[in-house]
Amino acid sequence: MSRRCRITNKKPMSGNNVSKAHNKTRMRQLPNLQLKRIFIPEENRWVRIRLSVRALRTVTKKGLLPYLKAEGLTLKDVIK
Repeated sequence: MSRRCRITNKKPMSGNNVSKAHNKTRMRQLPNLQLKRIFIPEENRWVRIRLSVRALRTVTKKGLLPYLKAEGLTLKDVIK
């Protein structure tokens, strides 16, 4: 399973960790992904989605289906 949010497409970033002596080592910053069960009242069912916390906050505020519609996605695009 890839470390990517299915709604916002957030993915790992890479860069350098720079020490005080200016030694550079490669590092990865992973997105904060969570596996959540979200209730969809329009369909009267639960779905499990792996999404970033930023997307989860927006889904909590707007609702899952209106947020997906605004992003141009469908429920099938997000669910496994």
